[in-house]
Amino acid sequence: MNSPGQRRIDEIGDESRRRILDAAEELFAQRGFDRTSFVDIAKRSGISRGSIPWHFKNKDGLVMAVVERAVERIWPAERYESVPSLREVFAETAELLRTGNSALVFMILVEALGERGVVHTQYRDFFARRREGIEVLLRLKRPEGVDPETAAEQERTAAVALNGALLGIHLQALVDPENIDLDAALVSVATMFDRNLTDVWRS
Repeated sequence: MNSPGQRRIDEIGDESRRRILDAAEELFAQRGFDRTSFVDIAKRSGISRGSIPWHFKNKDGLVMAVVERAVERIWPAERYESVPSLREVFAETAELLRTGNSALVFMILVEALGERGVVHTQYRDFFARRREGIEVLLRLKRPEGVDPETAAEQERTAAVALNGALLGIHLQALVDPENIDLDAALVSVATMFDRNLTDVWRS
């Protein structure tokens, strides 16, 4: 068992790491990865510049940590453990993006299209996790008597479509918030899909 002194050191380390991640996330969203330095992050976080590589080794390590945290916040792993309606899933994701740093999500997407391997890999995995999560929900709703192989293929295709719809709606709301009703758009898509879910396995 750790001593009280060791626990306090761990707490300080965790707090420093959180502050660095918070500052990096804000700056990355505002300036992009390449235009943000450790000096900038140190000033914003109030943590010494020398502590940043101690926590994250290098800038790629920090970028990866920021992306992983953003992904986990938007689509936590435990979400796959229940079987909600798609309307519930969309509503929850909208709230997470609204209260979090939604600009970061799309900035990461832009970076992922470039040559930064670490970001590209992380974002590709993010999309894969999102699709897999939707496939799980669809599989649990699958009616009896449907050919499993055919159904699995249809579910993969539907997951791509739903993931694209979700991302596209949020992007529109981010760039044109005055003319896009985020909640209404998400409810519309999710409700239509929930009502016509059996079509996934008929097509």
